[in-house]
Amino acid sequence: MASNDYITGLDIGTTKISVITAEVTNDLEPKIVGVGSVPSEGLRKGVVVNVEKTVQSIENAIEKAEQMSGVKVDQVYVGIAGDHIRSYNGRGVVAVAGDDNEITEDDIRRVIDAAKAVVMPIDREIIHIIPQEFIVDEQRGIKDPLGMSGIRLETEVHIVTGAITSAQNIYRSVERAGVKVKDLVLEPLASSYSVLSDDEKELGVVVVDMGGGTTDVAMFFEGCIRHTSIVALGGGNVTNDIALCLRTPIDQAESIKKMYGSTLANERDDLDDTIDIPGVGGRPSRKVSRSLLAEIIHPRMEEIFKLAVGEMRKSEYANLMTTGVVITGGGSLLKGAVELAEEVFDMPVKLGIPKGFHGLTDMVKNPMHATGIGLVQYAIRNRYELEGLLAGDNETPLFERIWDRMKLWFR
Repeated sequence: MASNDYITGLDIGTTKISVITAEVTNDLEPKIVGVGSVPSEGLRKGVVVNVEKTVQSIENAIEKAEQMSGVKVDQVYVGIAGDHIRSYNGRGVVAVAGDDNEITEDDIRRVIDAAKAVVMPIDREIIHIIPQEFIVDEQRGIKDPLGMSGIRLETEVHIVTGAITSAQNIYRSVERAGVKVKDLVLEPLASSYSVLSDDEKELGVVVVDMGGGTTDVAMFFEGCIRHTSIVALGGGNVTNDIALCLRTPIDQAESIKKMYGSTLANERDDLDDTIDIPGVGGRPSRKVSRSLLAEIIHPRMEEIFKLAVGEMRKSEYANLMTTGVVITGGGSLLKGAVELAEEVFDMPVKLGIPKGFHGLTDMVKNPMHATGIGLVQYAIRNRYELEGLLAGDNETPLFERIWDRMKLWFR
């Protein structure tokens, strides 16, 4: 590993754009040296709707991170989410080609091709192909079949796809901001690197990443990702509810939510207190009780969690999530969110706080930075721990980069 090697993660969210720059130390634990976070403009539900505004927001966030770290950012790992994301599990079967029945990389490539050989609309592209397990002559639970002997090779994979135009607009926005896209990473997958332990992934756990425009759900079992889905609601919907019900500007509603918001509509502590609500268009402010604010927030948060439960139950692994649920992202910071989630999911719930790094811990040890930290940890995992096999240039075709990524997961 070269000295002074740096990695940057770029979390392009609906409400904020966050840049995390980290130095890769000898123990492969990132040292956070730069953070840049600015309000996001030009996105809606994780999708770019105004390239110019998105580019400006990215540039501002990168500039802040560069000023703090003194490190020039020239390439980034970018998180992708949004309600255009679709995923499914695939299964492939091939006969081992060699005369000596030894499984080669070509056999693995063929079985992956067979697993992803489903009809896909022309407007979608593959973002991740994540191996779950291989099966050699009905022997299950094999992580890396390379070099084994067998006649029949099967695989089960998790395939994540996105709208081509949405991915292209992210690429275009980032590159117009003056940096190259090293890789696109599904945001709940990135968050899992920073908030989950290996034991949780092995025993079964659900990550609910609550962003401003969407809520991302990812399920893990036996160390592998098993199901991903997107709920097209997030913290921004809570803010809009407050703005509409209390007749106050959006920016004021966001401030009120952060300072006084709670999902505990039935709790009486402090809820009898009143808060000032600024008026719209020069109208005078007025006072409302905190209990009224909680009554506005509670139904929307409950709806988001119920929709997440519905997405979770679409998977055959729903009853195997024995560890419970980890909620993270900025939307999880509302008072009472964990308690409400436990009630809705009917299983243990904890707040997902990023871990496994040092440096500027006070600035980023917060659920709203789970994706940014996870992008950095994802990059380190792929570039260093697994012998640096990942393709390094952006000219490498998409499937070749995906194939290189899969070889890392095999190992």
